[in-house]
Amino acid sequence: MNKHNNIGLLLSCWLGLSAVASDCWAEEDIVWHGFLSQGLMQASKSNFVNDDGDISYRLTEAGINLSYQINPSLRLASQVVYLNGGNRYPEGLRLDYLFLDWSVYTSDNWELRLNLGRFKNYHWLYSSTRDIPHTRPSIVLPQSLYYDAFRDFAKGNDGLAALAQGDSRWGNWELNWSYGATPIEKALTRTLLGELATGKLEQVFDHQASFYFQPKDSYSQFGIAMVSSDFRYKVGNTDFFVDGDAGTRRWIASYKYSAEHWDLSMEAVHEQLSYDNILFPGYYLNTYSQGIYWQGRWFVSDALTLLGRIDVADINKDDRSGVWLEKNSEGRIPRYFGYSDSLTLGMTYLLSENFALQAEVHRVKGTGRLSPAVVPNTTINRSEYWNLWAVQLMYWF
Repeated sequence: MNKHNNIGLLLSCWLGLSAVASDCWAEEDIVWHGFLSQGLMQASKSNFVNDDGDISYRLTEAGINLSYQINPSLRLASQVVYLNGGNRYPEGLRLDYLFLDWSVYTSDNWELRLNLGRFKNYHWLYSSTRDIPHTRPSIVLPQSLYYDAFRDFAKGNDGLAALAQGDSRWGNWELNWSYGATPIEKALTRTLLGELATGKLEQVFDHQASFYFQPKDSYSQFGIAMVSSDFRYKVGNTDFFVDGDAGTRRWIASYKYSAEHWDLSMEAVHEQLSYDNILFPGYYLNTYSQGIYWQGRWFVSDALTLLGRIDVADINKDDRSGVWLEKNSEGRIPRYFGYSDSLTLGMTYLLSENFALQAEVHRVKGTGRLSPAVVPNTTINRSEYWNLWAVQLMYWF
């Protein structure tokens, strides 16, 4: 079944569920929300948005999400979106999530919920809100952790998730766990590996856990998360690559301070990445990458929010300058593909209750977070320094 048939099936199922819900449940049990956004963006001297570096209209996001309250303890949630972000991820429709949310236990001090189906990722600070434009702090999130090429299988998985939260004498806590896998379309395979990949990339499993804690009477929140995921590549006809496996192990530490007129957030990631074959028979690579971002927002007024962020990513912590990368590739891959450091300044202005304008500029050093991720595009990305700007008009209901 091809990509378009898959999308058609997903939409048919989603619309069918909507019809069944309308017939079976009271109107007050059904909650609808939607959003539509359109913008402009340009990334000069890079293929982040397109291959020519010109101004692009490919900054479109539209979606509808709904929630059916089946009974006091069981809810069905779903979201379908259309995305066009240029080279950042494949264009088209996708079913972001469709899961049953079961409230297993609720008391005065704590609650336990289970999500079954295509659930959302609640493990990172912005993983559960990155799919809706007006709930993100910026148009482009820090790429050290929220790498756009990984968007479709970083937003959630098909499987089971458990979410527990409570209130103790020491403060509020939240514990999340999930296990599953996400189907990867061929278009996403090419985004990750390059146009020469004719085979299929599969996610074998994705296992995540996280814990967040906010001390009593404190504006601070501390968090830690773990990700363990394996992938398998099955070769296609006349393929540049070979059958192989890849795996990633991530450890993430976070901090967030929320005040009345401003907030601060930070996430640091330490990642082990391994390749076995894939590039050619006998190929093996095991590296450790690191990244961290610091972000601050100032809520100047009810309408205006200003943002500043520093984001740093090193693809190999033992080769932060990329010297070994360039030497090992015999000069075919420049050293600046070994890192990606950026400074971001942005603003969000609320035009009305459900209209907002968001704008931002990025100054980037390095190309380590450009697609394809495995075999970098050295033909287009010839500059160590490059700029990115984006403007987006957002509407929601």
